[in-house]
Amino acid sequence: MKRVAFVNLGCKLNFSETSTLERMFVASGYAVVPHSKPADIYVVNTCSVTEHADKKCRNMIRRVHSINPDALIAVTGCYAQLKPDEVLSIDGVSVVLGAGYKGLTMDKALSLKLGDKVAFPCEINSVNTVFPAYSSGERTRSFLKVQDGCDYKCSYCTIPMARGHSRNQPISELVGEAREIASKGIREIVLTGVNTGDFGRTTGEGFLDLLKRLSEVDGIERYRISSIEPNLLTSEIVGWISGEPKFMPHFHIPLQSGCDRILKLMRRRYNTSMFRDKISLIRDEIPDVFIGMDVIVGFPGETDDDFAGTYDFLAETVHPAFIHVFPYSRRSGTPADEMPGQVKDIVKTHRVEALEGLCNGLHSEFVESFRGKKGHVLFESALRGGMMSGYTRNYIRVERPYDRKLIGKIVEVVI
Repeated sequence: MKRVAFVNLGCKLNFSETSTLERMFVASGYAVVPHSKPADIYVVNTCSVTEHADKKCRNMIRRVHSINPDALIAVTGCYAQLKPDEVLSIDGVSVVLGAGYKGLTMDKALSLKLGDKVAFPCEINSVNTVFPAYSSGERTRSFLKVQDGCDYKCSYCTIPMARGHSRNQPISELVGEAREIASKGIREIVLTGVNTGDFGRTTGEGFLDLLKRLSEVDGIERYRISSIEPNLLTSEIVGWISGEPKFMPHFHIPLQSGCDRILKLMRRRYNTSMFRDKISLIRDEIPDVFIGMDVIVGFPGETDDDFAGTYDFLAETVHPAFIHVFPYSRRSGTPADEMPGQVKDIVKTHRVEALEGLCNGLHSEFVESFRGKKGHVLFESALRGGMMSGYTRNYIRVERPYDRKLIGKIVEVVI
């Protein structure tokens, strides 16, 4: 059997697509091996959200090329879509597949021979189809891609250029995929996309309609929403989730800044007042909810006072259970790249450290508030140091001694 290895870089959307590509290769008779081992084909699914992400992709391509210089390397994903010529120039790369071509040209990629240099860029904004994808291989959780692309034009982001317009499959097809996932014995689905809450642009359906139909799928006991924009999280959605036991009390909502002036420069579609009200609504409707947030520090023009305002907004007003902190990264072709007041890297580093320290405190406080209380944990198959772990409904990670019989089981525990 020919051997294929996969490298997934970036978000959970990429993860779902990489897993789907893996199933396609297996169905064609390939044996999947770790990317640290020699393979005949390496498929690298790339990210390009920051300059660091681009660099990581280049390093990984060079690493797999060094493992087997005679292997065919196919590169896809956002970095491949945005900079196909740059990717193709890297030693060992034979084929570059644009982000919209993952499923459409894989047969062409496999027909190439060593030494070929071919790019299949994608006119992403003209593509009205979606590459259907969900992750498999884990016994407890699957990431189901429900939406692709983004019509928002945030001033710092290249993702709309890499992924194209917001679009989606019909609800009926996604329900079918959820049933496939359930048939594999998987108990939890995480809904993922580029702008997940914007579901329905292609089909005229609504995100809440999707949630309701998915809740009817037998065998799936838990759903989580990977991320949703605050302006798309309506009171109707929150109210329905509060009464639906299959949907977990767990939200990840991008804030990006706690300063209204910076939010305006970022071209975000809300201000701090709206954001605060959405968080209050969620907590009023859903007790014990876990709320995570994304924050970008060092955006052009962000002063010390602006950052202090963000810190205080997080610490004193919205009080999340977790913060994903990102230093602003200049991206060519975005409006923010040309803005005055670019912040020095050392300043960004200090701001990241400050928010990570705040995150540690907020997360510990959230977890401690549930210590000694009962919770329901879906245990996973991972084994580390004789222990296994899983998550409560509100995303508290719980460890216990390994017990094979508990894998994929929802168990009541005292936290």
